[in-house]
Amino acid sequence: MEKVLVIIPAFNEAASIVGVISAIKQEYPTFDLLVVNDGSADETGKLAEKTKLAYVINLPYNMGIGACVQTGFKFAKKYDYQIALQFDGDGQHMIEEIIKITKPIISRESDCVIGSRFIQKTQTYQPKSFRMIGIYVLRLFSYFFVRQRIADQTSGFRAYNRKAIEFLAVHYPVDFPEPELIILLGKNGFKMKEVFTQMRERQGGVSSIPTWKGPYYIVKVLLSMAMAALRSKKIKKLK
Repeated sequence: MEKVLVIIPAFNEAASIVGVISAIKQEYPTFDLLVVNDGSADETGKLAEKTKLAYVINLPYNMGIGACVQTGFKFAKKYDYQIALQFDGDGQHMIEEIIKITKPIISRESDCVIGSRFIQKTQTYQPKSFRMIGIYVLRLFSYFFVRQRIADQTSGFRAYNRKAIEFLAVHYPVDFPEPELIILLGKNGFKMKEVFTQMRERQGGVSSIPTWKGPYYIVKVLLSMAMAALRSKKIKKLK
């Protein structure tokens, strides 16, 4: 059996975190769970600790999703996990879909598997039209850099093998990690695969990207992706 760590980044997810932890542990009792509480102002950290089903790291203040998830990768590297699975604490991801993103890792087909909402049509999750415009722009931009079509650039539902864990424990992007990460992995020779997974509306908390910040977010992400493409050349030289 592969040693698997489920990294659960959480910020003000008191309404959903206990349900997420309990559901994963019930379905996958051999998986270890790590909740990284990103300086929540609510009871997220305490509620996660009370379950006694997960390791909990409480960051001293809100450091952002990049630092939050990288903390998980550092933990995975230190304690020799073969697979790391990123699963958001807001209840949007479905437990029954975990097998879809871990199977290609276990079979050595890919270094990174992305759970995508947009490969097939679904009624369980319908993003606003403005968000879809942004997603189309990100798709085109990433294809320009890595020549691979990734439909769901911003998905936080992903699985990684040991090789990727070691790389991301050091090089995980800080600002806009999901789209930027695709560029870093692609430019550094990692195999990426996208599989269809369904998604619910969030069960608690709020989006880190309010709709009114959409244009600002897209511009910053595109700049971050361009910088990632340039920075990846330096990373290759350090290997």
